[in-house]
Amino acid sequence: MLALRGQRILSKPKLLALRKYAQVALPEENEYTDTPVYPDIQDASLQARKLRERESVYANIRNLNTVEEKQIGLNMPRYYGWPCVQFKEDHIMYNAMPLVQYYTRTYFKTTDKLPEHYNQFSEIASSIVNEIKSLIEDCIVIENEGLKRNPLTDESKEGLQQKEDSLSKNIVRQINRIIINNIADKVPHILSSQVDYDPKHEAFWFMGGTDVPAKVVNWRKQFAWLKDRLHEPIDRPIQYTGSPILTIRNHLPLKPFIPYNEAENPEFKVEKFTYVPESVGYGVTFRHGTNIPGFWPGDLDEFGLLSYHKRGHILKRNEHFGTLDNLEALHCQAMKASFGWLLAQANYQGFTTYNDITYPLTTQTVITNGHLISFYAYQLNTITMNRDKIENNPKHNICFGTKPFLLYEKLENGKVMGLNEDVLKMLVQFYLNAPEEREHELKPYLGKEEQVIADIEDDNKRCWLESRYKHLMSNTPRHNLLPEVYHWEKIYKIQHKTRFFEAKRRPFELGINPFKRRLDDHLPSYIPKVLRPYPRSKKKFETTYYPKV
Repeated sequence: MLALRGQRILSKPKLLALRKYAQVALPEENEYTDTPVYPDIQDASLQARKLRERESVYANIRNLNTVEEKQIGLNMPRYYGWPCVQFKEDHIMYNAMPLVQYYTRTYFKTTDKLPEHYNQFSEIASSIVNEIKSLIEDCIVIENEGLKRNPLTDESKEGLQQKEDSLSKNIVRQINRIIINNIADKVPHILSSQVDYDPKHEAFWFMGGTDVPAKVVNWRKQFAWLKDRLHEPIDRPIQYTGSPILTIRNHLPLKPFIPYNEAENPEFKVEKFTYVPESVGYGVTFRHGTNIPGFWPGDLDEFGLLSYHKRGHILKRNEHFGTLDNLEALHCQAMKASFGWLLAQANYQGFTTYNDITYPLTTQTVITNGHLISFYAYQLNTITMNRDKIENNPKHNICFGTKPFLLYEKLENGKVMGLNEDVLKMLVQFYLNAPEEREHELKPYLGKEEQVIADIEDDNKRCWLESRYKHLMSNTPRHNLLPEVYHWEKIYKIQHKTRFFEAKRRPFELGINPFKRRLDDHLPSYIPKVLRPYPRSKKKFETTYYPKV
């Protein structure tokens, strides 16, 4: 075959392939439209390109089929975990109310009674209280005076907290048993509900709109192209952890306390709290983001109805904080616990911190020590608070809360004096609030056939994802320790740079950030020759099934 000077001679097979490709491509090039169609002109700035990358990640996580794959996808960018702000249920610092409200995007409304939604249960609740009040009195007396316990030897604040939490746990379990046994034949949703004792509640989300930490600002200063972006907002990972006394959950969700469109009411707007959480007293720990509402994905009873929480941590607080701050600490605990539990439930419905819920979720929270008791009704309206949505999200969550009430006045001569029937009635009304079916789809972002990894037919993929998911949720430490910069290196190599003559071998000397290692950046498990499929293949490593995020 002839060719012009300077041109490469193509063989006949390649020429036929090229001709075939040209024949396929020509019809598309010859298509015409009545009006010209131009591609969108995209912003070529760095911020716009980064935003498109983040939006692509949000879409990829939304398009994943199963709950577990979405949770693995949230942790894909970090092999060693995220630097999470520790949002523990019973760890509440002084004057933490503004931070907790902003980080949970919750409008708190103090009230002396339950919302109007509970008025429909008033009559039946009064009749139930008359039937069970004597049983409640007996259990209070037995738990306080009828049982012989080891005397308290530790008179410190920790010892007093342990004693109060232990007593409240026993009283709550007895009260819950009495109420459920009495109303099980009156309301049908009680028989179909599950009770969990000491469940594990964890929730993970990203928070935007806060000040940039000093470490990030100092890191940006070393790059000239970042001099105009020193204080560009970042996402702060938040991790909630808690453990209630007991919870009740059902296969149907509770009705909203207010209409969903009221979530955009400007009256519910929460004031900004832009200060770094370390300034308030909340620490940071590297860990994987976990969302666990007390059970594993696939459980049919996946909506929470009621949760009981201890309040012994109030005894450990500084006595100079005062009564008012202790009351706010209880409100903060309720907002943390309610938001964290509902957020984990929302993740099991296919929503994430990147993809907002399409309907509200509600729960009921009780904080008590067996003598004092306070009630909270919480409605979750939004969970997207990352830096791309925090300013444009008009929705807010709402929490109705009461002050602590006395369940009884005192114990005298083995009897309960002054049992408060109104408080007991409010507690019974929480149990009578029945869940109902929703008219809309509850899991719009999950697959039609595969919603949990147990639905996957491929045995290898199902087992691999199950093992990887449980390993992430357990937060088991890596076999290699976290990268560390020693104090002498920080002083002599980073701050003052007095050891410039030494060979540069450490990651910070080579411009490597080891914390940005991806979750799938590792060597897969080795397959011994004797275990390789027959006939002997050359495949040395197992297949991984990480989601594409």
